Amino acid sequence: MSTVILSWALLISQLCLSVALLCAAYRLIAGPRAQDRVLGLDTLYATMMMLFITFGIRTGTSIYFEAALVIGLLGFVSSVALAKFLMRGEVIE
Repeated sequence: MSTVILSWALLISQLCLSVALLCAAYRLIAGPRAQDRVLGLDTLYATMMMLFITFGIRTGTSIYFEAALVIGLLGFVSSVALAKFLMRGEVIE
């Protein structure tokens, strides 16, 4: 019984995360300002990280958790670099 509930909960969460991923991709592509695009990118990598974690829970393999960790690290660095570029016009001082 508990595996059926977990399976349905994972399916529903993956569907909701997929919709959130599409909304973030739309904001990244059609954002009127550069700040909106940075926020879209930030939301995109966070949502993709959560989607990989739910895939890892569903399959039971650790490769998805490692991929989520890499996405989290690279996404954070890219968001900081883009924000610094928008504020100062250069990334490396």
